[in-house]
This record gives sequence, structure tokens and C-alpha cells, in this order.
Amino acid sequence: MKEFILLNQTFETHSINEKEMAELARQIGQIIQFDDTLLLSGEIGAGKSYFCRKLIQSRQLYPEEVPSPTFTLVQTYDTNSGEIWHVDLYRLTSAEGLIELGLSEAFEEKICLIEWPALALEIAPENALNLEILITGEQQRKVKFSWTCSNTWNKRIEAISENFIAK
Repeated sequence: MKEFILLNQTFETHSINEKEMAELARQIGQIIQFDDTLLLSGEIGAGKSYFCRKLIQSRQLYPEEVPSPTFTLVQTYDTNSGEIWHVDLYRLTSAEGLIELGLSEAFEEKICLIEWPALALEIAPENALNLEILITGEQQRKVKFSWTCSNTWNKRIEAISENFIAK
């Protein structure tokens, strides 16, 4: 049974499996808008890249392979409604490299999915959606969403929680 908690500016899933994670990513993919930023954190192997892959593929007319940008730092994807930046900052050692990536400009006009976002927190948009993926079992995950700009995410996340529970 799926269980969710929707509190003031937070949303949590409990014990979701890979199929449910893919469905959650697809639903988030349907509500994100250009200039939205998602900041994904969690242990290695928690499912950050998997979540991003499924979200990106949900926005593509013809879903393509979506590799992790661990070594390239940024992968861009054209979708039927514009460009998505998938960024992995795990190998970046200082925030100075963010300027070279053009991340500030991307925040203004692209959908940005940022894995390992610690170095980007100072330049991340105020309306960013934070996702923390926690390993709760071998094939189970918990996803915690949080945000500070309530007008931006409250209604969209509430719709996702209702939609996801109904399935």
C-alpha cells in the first residue's frame, strides 16, 4: 500500500519500488515547467539518475537512452516542449566550475535536474524543488520533496500526491 504525507511544503513517499519510482518521475515530468529546477540528493545508488532518466524520457516524443552525466557533468535533451539539462556535480570540486557550465543561465530558461547539488545551492533558484532519495530496503526507496516557494509547488505537488495514491 502506498502511503504519503503532504505537509506544509513537504511531500514524502514511503517504500516505493522501481516501478513506482518510474511512475513518480513520469508524473513530476508532466508538471514541471521551463525554468523549474529539481535538486536531487541521496547516497550513491539511491536512484537519482534513474529518477532523472525516467523524467526525461517522459518528456521525449521518442524516448532515448539517458546516461548519467557523471563524467560529462551536463547532458542536454531536446524534448517535445524544450530543453532539459541533466547535471551531475559529484565530480566537481568547487563552485567556480558552475559558471563555466552556464548553469545560471540554464536556471532561467531550461528545466534543470541537478544531482549532488551541494555546490550549486548558492546559485540555485529560490523556487527549486528538493528531492532526497533514501534507500529503505534492497528494492525500496523513500522520496522526500521539499520547497520554500510555496506558490510555485504546493498545488502541483498536491495534485501529484492525489494522482499517485489513486493509481
